[in-house]
Amino acid sequence: MSSPILAYRRAGALASRLLPQSFLLLVARLGVAAVFFMSGRTKVDGVLHITDATYELFRTDYALPFMDPVIAAHVATYSEHLFPILLTLGFFTKPSALALFGMTSVIEIFVYPDAWPTHLSWAGLLLPLIALGGGGWSLDRLIGLDGSLPEQDDIRAPFKVVA
Repeated sequence: MSSPILAYRRAGALASRLLPQSFLLLVARLGVAAVFFMSGRTKVDGVLHITDATYELFRTDYALPFMDPVIAAHVATYSEHLFPILLTLGFFTKPSALALFGMTSVIEIFVYPDAWPTHLSWAGLLLPLIALGGGGWSLDRLIGLDGSLPEQDDIRAPFKVVA
């Protein structure tokens, strides 16, 4: 086997040991949660008081053909606060990620169809969470919501010596 191919395979194996799936899912959870939570914070003042500007935005720029703008403002704002918090904790990860994926789809289809590269990057973080859940470093795993036992995902895996 040629030296570059062997080096490539060894580097890939090292990356797999240093970047366990639980870490990658944690990064996905935190990354997408930050995007949505920060968006939600722009819609409120104080803790959760929706601003007049937010209602106006949902009447004009974000107008949806299937939902009253006031209801849409509430649903979007509260969703952008609740689901990111749940994702950060890794609690109800799959339904939270699915809810934000649905929100992303609505935004892409009805609000900003030209922003597909941004929405695709959000989907790229959300889809593994929908499929795999929060991973070993989540409350879902800790309390058994994902159907796995906590010890199945050994957090020491990156530090094990491989011969």
